[in-house]
Amino acid sequence: MRASFLACPIDLLTMAETVELARSAIRSRRRLQHVALNVAKFVNMRSDPVLAADVASSDIVGIDGMGILWGARALGLPATSRVAGVDLLVELLAVCAREGFKPYFLGTTPAVLQQAVHRARERHPSLVFAGWHDGYFKPEQENDVVRDIQSSAADCLFIGMPTPRKERFLAAHRDDLGVPFIMGVGGAFDVLAGTVRRAPALIQRLGLEWLYRIYQEPQRMWRRYAATNALFAGILAQALVKQAIHPTLRGPGTVPPGPRRIGG
Repeated sequence: MRASFLACPIDLLTMAETVELARSAIRSRRRLQHVALNVAKFVNMRSDPVLAADVASSDIVGIDGMGILWGARALGLPATSRVAGVDLLVELLAVCAREGFKPYFLGTTPAVLQQAVHRARERHPSLVFAGWHDGYFKPEQENDVVRDIQSSAADCLFIGMPTPRKERFLAAHRDDLGVPFIMGVGGAFDVLAGTVRRAPALIQRLGLEWLYRIYQEPQRMWRRYAATNALFAGILAQALVKQAIHPTLRGPGTVPPGPRRIGG
């Protein structure tokens, strides 16, 4: 079910439902783009029109962060669970290994990418990659990367490039890539490679993964999370106050699906 969360579309899907939509898209060769929405992305898209357009045009906008899940529930939306991007990547790689689908990895550094591919193959010996390419290619090399993806006959494309580079790449090329399922994975390649550790399960359930990331990379992460978390808290608080003053605003409801909406 597609809903509106503070004017941002979100799809209220479970992990199983999301995986099944991806499988159906791959089998039918119908393009399906998934975006994982967390607090940082939600805040940044309010000032980044390229990012906002990418989210709005995606077929599935999954709830990646606990902050989004809790905020949706607070505003009366029937959100039951989050679908973390890194967990969805792991689930889909297992599907690829079982069903013979071929993934393509695009992004991160050459060393991390090679390690991520190696770890994925260790976990799933039957997994066959369509290809991979690091994210540090020059603008003049972009068409070569696109041609490599096109010729790979990939069933799914996982992109680990930073915003807004990923969004600009997809806006320019997604209709020509010929890949049924496309998903941005953020820093999931680093997790898959083992260069970044996931927070313990309890910390994930408490919604404190951001604090664990600050613990791991304090100099790089503390400003980012301090700014986005504070802004998100302010936006949500304002919405809750308005809802309390005007009870008719409760229950934001669903958003009618567009012509390519799958999550609706």
